[in-house]
Amino acid sequence: MKLYCMTKVAGILVLIITLIECRKPYDPPAITAVSNYLVVEGVINPGADSTIIRLSRTVNISSKITANPEQGAVLAVESEKNASYPLTENTAGRYVSPGLNLDVNSKYRLRIKTTDNKQYLSDFEPAYITPRIDSIGYNITSVPDTGLQIYVNTHNTNNSTRYYRWSFGETWRFHTKYISSYISNGFSIVLRQPDQGIFYCFASDSSTDVVLGSSARLKDNIIYQSPIVHIPNTSEKIEMEYSILLQQYTLTPGAYAFWTNLKKNTEQLGSIFDAQPSQLKGNIHNVDNPAEPVLGYVSISSVQSKRVFINNNSLPGAWQPIYPYDCEVDSPGTQGPSFLIPQPNNFVPLSVGGGTYSTRACADCTIRGTTKPPPFWK
Repeated sequence: MKLYCMTKVAGILVLIITLIECRKPYDPPAITAVSNYLVVEGVINPGADSTIIRLSRTVNISSKITANPEQGAVLAVESEKNASYPLTENTAGRYVSPGLNLDVNSKYRLRIKTTDNKQYLSDFEPAYITPRIDSIGYNITSVPDTGLQIYVNTHNTNNSTRYYRWSFGETWRFHTKYISSYISNGFSIVLRQPDQGIFYCFASDSSTDVVLGSSARLKDNIIYQSPIVHIPNTSEKIEMEYSILLQQYTLTPGAYAFWTNLKKNTEQLGSIFDAQPSQLKGNIHNVDNPAEPVLGYVSISSVQSKRVFINNNSLPGAWQPIYPYDCEVDSPGTQGPSFLIPQPNNFVPLSVGGGTYSTRACADCTIRGTTKPPPFWK
């Protein structure tokens, strides 16, 4: 009986090993398919602010390259009255023109000529002057998550501009888990000078989600408390002071449809109830090959910006941020203070003589930010 059981177990083990060895990696065609499509990002600003257009090429999902700028192209903004305004490449794939001060009663398009002599044109689009941002506020939320919901209010007496897009940049002040009042000078542990502090830092981030709003179905052209971003109550962003710089653009119905489709394709996929992926149809075309996919939508719109600050003193006192790393305070023990000196990139002394220490992630904020306040910080 024992021999039978051992034979049966051995057979199962052989089967499992065989199944494991027979597995082969499967790379779907979409991962390895060759794609080198032109990507156009940016807005033509008809006012006094600069126009910035970024050109790049798509890369394979399996590629180790994440950025593929399109360099050496020739770009120009053209009016329907045959006026032309050139753009200059100031960094790889980034093309800029100072304030164009265009006639908003005319229509405009973007012409692109790449180094392989391919010509691309966007459709003629009307120029819009974006209304001002009335205010930026926030609500304390409990459903679906407890936190801070930041919103925007705007309006326009001109009913022709009822579609909007927002982008934003965030900046916040944070601190490390532990205070390091001492530093290694290579030979011993000494007191930090005021300009060597690494407890408080500033960090920044830019929006990646597509944020849209519309008053097309409303009687009045008013955007009221349109959601911009939600910050959980455990986020480090709001443990001290937080600032958001919001930028507002006006869209045509066609541009709004493009951005809505992009949002569905990039942010609302993953379950059987979500929308199915669909092809993104922009307003940019290859002159000689209209069937070639080109990613992007060129709008002509001025931009309105507004910055607000939110101090932690105005938020619920029970909110506590969750530190992003597991932290401990330890002692060199019998190895003595010299244990810290050969490894300045791994440990930070917390006390005089290096009696206690922690990892840099827990005591040095400069690995995630900068101690220098940004120019706009109040």
